[in-house]
Amino acid sequence: MADSDSNNAIHDDAPAGEDSILSPRGIEAFTRKVTTTASHLVAPGKDPPGNHYHHAMAQVHKQLKKPGIQRGMFTMARTTPTDLVRSKFSTSEIQSRARSYLPDEMLQHLPENDNAYSLFQGFQASFPELTTEGKKHKRRVSRGRKMIDDSPSASDNPHHLHKLKKERSSLMHELEMLGIRKNMASSEIHEIDNKINNLAGMRRIILERLAGLEQEEALLEHDIVDMESRIDDAQALVEEAESIAAAIDTPNKSDDDDLVTDQDADEFMSKSIYEKLPSASSTPSKRKHKTMKRKSMPILHEHFEPGFMIREIKAHADNITAMDFDVPFGTMVSASMDDTVKVWDLNAGRCIGSLEGHTASVRTLQVEDNILATGSMDATIRLWDLSRAHYDPQGSQFGRDDEDDDGMAFENPDDQPVDPPEGSMADCPLFTLESHVDEITVLHFRGNVLVSGSADKTIRQWDLVKGRCVQTLDVMWAAAQASVSIGTGEGAWRQTTRPATASADFVGALQVFESALACGTADGMVRLWDLRSGQVHRSLVGHTGPVTCLQFDDVHLVTGSLDRSIRIWDLRTGSIYDAYAYDNPVTSMMFDSRRIVSAAGEDVVKVYDKLESRQWDCGAGVTEGEGGRTPAIVERVRIKDGYLIEGRRDGIIGAWAC
Repeated sequence: MADSDSNNAIHDDAPAGEDSILSPRGIEAFTRKVTTTASHLVAPGKDPPGNHYHHAMAQVHKQLKKPGIQRGMFTMARTTPTDLVRSKFSTSEIQSRARSYLPDEMLQHLPENDNAYSLFQGFQASFPELTTEGKKHKRRVSRGRKMIDDSPSASDNPHHLHKLKKERSSLMHELEMLGIRKNMASSEIHEIDNKINNLAGMRRIILERLAGLEQEEALLEHDIVDMESRIDDAQALVEEAESIAAAIDTPNKSDDDDLVTDQDADEFMSKSIYEKLPSASSTPSKRKHKTMKRKSMPILHEHFEPGFMIREIKAHADNITAMDFDVPFGTMVSASMDDTVKVWDLNAGRCIGSLEGHTASVRTLQVEDNILATGSMDATIRLWDLSRAHYDPQGSQFGRDDEDDDGMAFENPDDQPVDPPEGSMADCPLFTLESHVDEITVLHFRGNVLVSGSADKTIRQWDLVKGRCVQTLDVMWAAAQASVSIGTGEGAWRQTTRPATASADFVGALQVFESALACGTADGMVRLWDLRSGQVHRSLVGHTGPVTCLQFDDVHLVTGSLDRSIRIWDLRTGSIYDAYAYDNPVTSMMFDSRRIVSAAGEDVVKVYDKLESRQWDCGAGVTEGEGGRTPAIVERVRIKDGYLIEGRRDGIIGAWAC
């Protein structure tokens, strides 16, 4: 027996890493063990080969060799007991358990609710058709609700009385359900209001964070510009030292070369006196200007509501005559009838300094990046480099090498104009353009081309690289030529239907782009010039008063006039695309990608939304009018990317989100 046991025993010698029981070899060994054990337990005296049990086990062994049976056993071996239990659930039972399950954390921290109705009552009121009571009292009549059946019944019938009471209870139940639903709606409104208030508080916090980031960004921009200026100065010093060293190394001329012969003397005397004069490029007072573009753009104003006042500055003591700025929350320059030109930091509301050089009031100016051009009543145009200003955006001298106070900017707590430190803008002047014989009324520059209009009835084109006038356009001569060459006299000078005013400038507005020039004059005409030929190639007729402002883009040209109208022209056809009018003359206008803003003799800025085709007012006249105050009339407006500034007759400048 022992020998039989030792012979029949099969050891599990499967390699490491395999399942010794569920592998095919393991199953065969397990089957033989079961067979041997059963043969010892059942009738050991009988013949084992003829035993029916061995035959049955052989059939089992044969079935276990089938691949389908083996895969089923492997799958059961890998299945956890939890999965086995879940497999017995039906789909509806699984869905019911998932809906009814609540974690212990939610059961421990139930929120407090002041609602007098339970969750079941709310569900019953919201979905009455799903409840037993709702199905019982479900009405099959119209909104008009029949109170009695169509069939007549006696009023003294007990059945009729019972039916009426039943109908009353149904109505009372429905009224109660409506009250529950009304209470639920009111609770939801309060909850939404609380969420809105919380979101508004979070929005204010994030806006403050964004404002802080933009302030840090402005400081970094200022440091970058300062560093670039130092690099340029150092480069100039190095080049000057190299040129001096090269001049020293060059051998001196001999004495014979220094003698002047008679031929040289004759040639010298025969030259024109103008050829002996130094060229404009050798003028010692002229500086080279370098344009510095901002590397980032503020976006804080885009998150304010339209009509929100960002800042108000008491800039001057008299009427604002001109103003412009480079970017939102950037640098602004303003001019007034008090004969001052001031530079402002819009981000901090501080005055950087005053520009001195003009001998009369500045009528027009333009800021492009760090370059400023100003036109004055003294018939001169001056160019300035604002990046050379000695200004500390932080309002202190921390981190500066120099010890003077010229770079400080002072706060203005009383909203009164305070003179900045002297010399803060001393390095800003570049050069002066002098050719006009009367006051400069309008100017515009792009790149190295500047165009100016004057009360001397001429338009001059300037080369900013050479610093000289390269072309003069006579408006009256162009009008006379148009009246002679065109029989209809479309481009001829014509008198407007409105009486002339002393404030109307002969050249009221102009804009240049490469060789294209648009000009608006006192006769109400808008003339389109080609600077390459110096000729007018199109005249736009429509205004009945002097043109005071204009601006064009790739497709449209927008003009404003003292005839109280704003006209939008199609440059491709020369026809009027759209037009609208106000109650007072238009003195200033500008547009961006969405809005056209204009000053029309009121205490508000007129805004026309091009996308929504609607008019609305923005400015101090809207906000202060509610408090009983009457602000001054708006004279000048400028807008860029939804950031609006407006200058008033009392010298106040306001910045608004538009």
